[in-house]
Amino acid sequence: MDRTTSPTEPASADCVRDHPEMQYLALMRRIWTQGTRQVDRTGVGTRSIFGHSLRFDLAGGAMPLLTTKRVFWKTATREMLWFLTGETNIRPLCEQGVQIWTDWPLARFRAETGSDISREAFAQRIVEDADFAVRWGDLGPVYGKQWVDWPTFVPAGEGLFRRGEGIDQISQVVNSLRENPTSRRHIVEGWNVAELDQMALPPCHKTYQFQVAYGRLNCALYQRSCDVALGLPFNLWAGALLQRMIAQQTDLQQGEFVWMGGDVHLYENQGDLVEEQLTRLPQGQPRLEIIRKPESIFAYRIDDFVVHDYKPLGKLTAPVAV
Repeated sequence: MDRTTSPTEPASADCVRDHPEMQYLALMRRIWTQGTRQVDRTGVGTRSIFGHSLRFDLAGGAMPLLTTKRVFWKTATREMLWFLTGETNIRPLCEQGVQIWTDWPLARFRAETGSDISREAFAQRIVEDADFAVRWGDLGPVYGKQWVDWPTFVPAGEGLFRRGEGIDQISQVVNSLRENPTSRRHIVEGWNVAELDQMALPPCHKTYQFQVAYGRLNCALYQRSCDVALGLPFNLWAGALLQRMIAQQTDLQQGEFVWMGGDVHLYENQGDLVEEQLTRLPQGQPRLEIIRKPESIFAYRIDDFVVHDYKPLGKLTAPVAV
């Protein structure tokens, strides 16, 4: 656990020093007080550190679900289930009221058409107009497409190639964990160099590696770029959720979820959120119950997941840098 402290740390934090969420708050404090100021792709500006890790024991149903602000875990879960379909269009998300990917195609639509359409109206049109969704709702071969349909190419004669059968990395990992649990090759990779330019946003949480030790499934997630205030709460939940589902499918117990970040940052316009969250202390120990074991990793539904003992403090918001 990161034991970093600063003079601004609330004295009463001593009573919850061992709570796993304190790692997150220590990281946030370190970035905000010590991070290097940088000009970033979005033009907003960040405070950044390079290289950090967090560790969470998932035994007993524990999950890295932040309590110092409300995290909409069902939204993050719907996104993970969407990834597992291999879908790249935002329409299925918009149909469920999930707008976390809407800003990227919306920005493209506004730039190319000159329209000042609102986010809500754009999402509604995506849902109601299938042709419009096809034209404007696709994100390119992001995340799930790489996870379950990594492209391959086979010779087609005369120096030409045609598209071959895609590689389902998720199924391969589930099968390899069952058949060869001691392997060091249980990896799901999203960083397809050949297709990065076709993606609305290249994968941030890019590499998942799984390991079995003493009948427990461990997972290490490497994230190349991380918005700690808005993105990381979702990333921690979703990564641990994928680990929980794979463990259930392979009849393994829960081990550690290890998160590793490369460029770990806060945006300069997130100051109000950061300052408020750093005054708060963790509340309780959220637990996830998966109430059904589907026939495959791809058959989970949102109703299969129930969270217990989640009593977060109030919602905190900040602008999303696109």
